[in-house]
Amino acid sequence: MKRYFITLAYNGKNYCGWQIQPNGSTVQAELERALTTVLQTPIAVTGAGRTDAGVHASQMVAHFDCVNELFDLPSFVGKLNRFLPKDIAIQSIVPVKADAHARFDAVSRTYHYVITHEKNPFRSGEMYYLPRPLNYRLMNEAAQILFEYTDFTSFSKLHTDVKTNDCKLMQAHWRRDEQYDGEVWVFTIQADRFLRNMVRAIVGTLIEVGRGKLSLEEFRNVIEGKDRGKAGTSVPAHALFLTEIKYPCHCGLDPQPPTPLVPFES
Repeated sequence: MKRYFITLAYNGKNYCGWQIQPNGSTVQAELERALTTVLQTPIAVTGAGRTDAGVHASQMVAHFDCVNELFDLPSFVGKLNRFLPKDIAIQSIVPVKADAHARFDAVSRTYHYVITHEKNPFRSGEMYYLPRPLNYRLMNEAAQILFEYTDFTSFSKLHTDVKTNDCKLMQAHWRRDEQYDGEVWVFTIQADRFLRNMVRAIVGTLIEVGRGKLSLEEFRNVIEGKDRGKAGTSVPAHALFLTEIKYPCHCGLDPQPPTPLVPFES
């Protein structure tokens, strides 16, 4: 069996998330269907993680096994893209070591959450519109508090099957995105792993800080309380992007440069 890592991007608007579900269209199901059709044999893919319904990815990584070695991979990518819906795009397929694993070997994942304070119908599918400005300086101070902790139970969806709620953060900050006219802010967060709904819950709680409804000390108390009910409301999924997944060199996957945020058209 030959193992391959496949890198893809997708607009999550029309999908019930990445993972196959009994009812509803998913990205994983569409990818497996296309691979099975092109290779004329049943193919299962394993993703680096799960994105929720409506969440986008400018870089998702998955692996699949194939009995026969694939040649002319660029042509194979093109053929596969012709079998996929227009909102899913294969970026590359590369051979890796037989024991390389898209999920377990990943050392970090990076997400972006995009907020705009200017109503614009052309951004409605990729940004969260908030009419009133926020105190981003204070929100960045709150984001730095996150690094003092590893247990993020307060920001996790309840009743999940994970064994631990510990995550190691590597980045967490807000920045104004100068590529857009108007006021657009991007929250970048990177960690070794994420809990279900974690990013959207963190952003929702940081917004409460930015609105002046939650002090820095109260934000700290939310984390230490390990109670999802005390954190802020989860923000909408449509403004969240999985933007980068990193792997160690021993996987056989060439190190890739950081993937820029590439919003999808609404």
